[in-house]
Amino acid sequence: MQIIKTKAELQQCVAACKRQNKSIGLVPTMGALHEGHASLIKRSVSENEVTFVSVFVNPTQFNNKEDLEKYPRNLNRDAELLASIKADFIFAPEPEEMYTPEEMNTRFQFDFGGLDQVMEGKMRPGHFNGVVQVVSKLFQLVQPDKAYFGEKDFQQLAIIRRMVSVMHFDLQIIGCPIVREDSGLALSSRNERLSHDEKQTAVNISRILFQSRDYALTHSVAQTQQWVVDSINAVEGLEVEYYEIVDQTTLLPVSDFSHAIGCVTVYCGPVRLIDNIKYNG
Repeated sequence: MQIIKTKAELQQCVAACKRQNKSIGLVPTMGALHEGHASLIKRSVSENEVTFVSVFVNPTQFNNKEDLEKYPRNLNRDAELLASIKADFIFAPEPEEMYTPEEMNTRFQFDFGGLDQVMEGKMRPGHFNGVVQVVSKLFQLVQPDKAYFGEKDFQQLAIIRRMVSVMHFDLQIIGCPIVREDSGLALSSRNERLSHDEKQTAVNISRILFQSRDYALTHSVAQTQQWVVDSINAVEGLEVEYYEIVDQTTLLPVSDFSHAIGCVTVYCGPVRLIDNIKYNG
């Protein structure tokens, strides 16, 4: 496995793969890798001849400087995991390698078709501009046949699919299911910031989401939404930022559960966690 630090070296590696007509998979990450990431990478390795994994904490998608500074980083540990699951290349650039000073200080412009006006986009203005900025750069550099994203970041996945359509990228986006601990807690790099007690508290998020499926059988969307918020807030140490039940494609509010997904953001102490649950498939 090779660690690449520059765009020039990355493009040389990609060109060599293209000359050999090898299929390329890409898994964009911000590092602090866990079994959730590993599931994406294993799928890419199984479906492509070459797998590139980016490990880059992207500064342009953070609207909270403190959150950026606290984001966990451990490239050596990440590299050990990636080698064990047979990824071929790690692209781990510094911000100065990815962006010019102007790019770092100017919001990337993109027509989200309204997908950025709800949930994460509403709470974190500019976040998805940074996501589209960095992912579009990675797609241009790696030219993958397939790119893999986790469904835990469901709004991000919907926006990436739109980006591929709007910007005419010739690749397939593969959405991969949420990976959970045995307790039900969705795996996240942010879990590293939870104390042992906070982690036990956070388990209640997924527990309540799963219970809401049964609740939804006999209650309306609005009633279910309010029940989830009240139930999570009733747990000491948890505070809901939002819980929205929306259409899985448009992310717009729904009146029934036929194609619905519930997306939640919860503060567990100072740590902001996200999760989601699909209703009726």
